[in-house]
Amino acid sequence: MTFAEEIKKYDWETIQNAVEEKTAADVERALCKQNLTIDDFMSLVSPVASAFLEKMAVASRFYTRQRFGNTIQFYIPLYLTNSCVNQCVYCGFNCKNHFTRTILREEQILQEIKAIKTLGNFQHILLVTGENPRLAGADYIERAVRIAKEYFASISIEVQPLSEAEYRQLSLAGVNAVYCYQETYREDHYQRYHPKGIKSNYRWRLESFDRMGKAGIHKIGLGFLTGLEDWRTEAVCMMLHLRYLQKQYWQTRYSISFPRMRPHAGESFQPNVLMSDKELAQLIFACRLFDHDIEMTLSTREEQHFRDHIFPLGITSLSAGSKTDPGGYAVFKKETPQFSINDNRTPEEILKVVKMKGYEVVWKDWDLCLQ
Repeated sequence: MTFAEEIKKYDWETIQNAVEEKTAADVERALCKQNLTIDDFMSLVSPVASAFLEKMAVASRFYTRQRFGNTIQFYIPLYLTNSCVNQCVYCGFNCKNHFTRTILREEQILQEIKAIKTLGNFQHILLVTGENPRLAGADYIERAVRIAKEYFASISIEVQPLSEAEYRQLSLAGVNAVYCYQETYREDHYQRYHPKGIKSNYRWRLESFDRMGKAGIHKIGLGFLTGLEDWRTEAVCMMLHLRYLQKQYWQTRYSISFPRMRPHAGESFQPNVLMSDKELAQLIFACRLFDHDIEMTLSTREEQHFRDHIFPLGITSLSAGSKTDPGGYAVFKKETPQFSINDNRTPEEILKVVKMKGYEVVWKDWDLCLQ
């Protein structure tokens, strides 16, 4: 059985109603516990829990420092291609958008890597692609991984869902982590946002995490895109997914991210749900209280003031100096980005803020630091 079968045990409206009906007493009871259930998590993401943010923040900071110390990991994304066969309504890479599609050649990938190396002591790189398996499939990704492996201690990828054999292929090539976002766990609305392309297959995407686990991927990253459906219900589904994966693939490490929808090229899709900074903080705190050991990432989608104030309260990993267009560091610098970033500071500028707050920057992956 995969999680695609497991999630059928739960009804979207039932979860949503259960979260909405939580009381202050439910929140207080959850805050008194060290090991939380899914029901406790529902309490912490409920509307009434917004009155308990200060208590949640204190607890979240305590558990984060207890598990990770005064450290924050830096990573940087490298977009390999904006070529994509999907029609995701919220994404600048939508195949209906008219702009020049780029797939970096091997010498261009190397040029980008060398440019990244001048930005800071990055040892953790995230390789990102649009979804075009014919022109930028597993073999292409493997070649990029092997190039990056000569320059970075830890390599993560964020690419189209692959087969179990392809995940194993990339793991053997040097991939440490795979990130994949389900975007929305609401199956009956999934097609609205992904009308055509390989991403329109809800089950294939959802089961990719099981394929990663079976392939022995060292770390799996998951998340949903805030702006499509009710974020509280999405969060509960994500935690159900996390607990399932941890039980089935217990030797794997896990990470979660919190992408909020950002402006993008092409047709203007307005978010169905707007999540405030306060609500995003609530979600981050709830996730940390639910799982004390989970790694949590916050990208440059978020603006600098929010990132500077939230990272000591639960976040373990920050991107810095990001470009979301292929060739953005050196080769082109004019390609269409997947989305606009919100924190344009240099890695050095972000580093100064982190140190000023008494934290030490970890430029490479946690496991490699602990060896």
